[in-house]
Amino acid sequence: MTRLALIGAFVALAACGADGPPMTPNANVGLSLGTGGLSTSASVGASNGMFSVGLGL
Repeated sequence: MTRLALIGAFVALAACGADGPPMTPNANVGLSLGTGGLSTSASVGASNGMFSVGLGL
């Protein structure tokens, strides 16, 4: 629980811009239909122009 609170505090600090330019969140969801069937994709992340971090599923 403490680790989750620490990560949340770091994200909030980065999002407000107190330590530099604010991070801009982004998300993407994809749906594709092909010969192999239906496939989905999703990604979430944040960037401030110079630095970006993300997670794709």
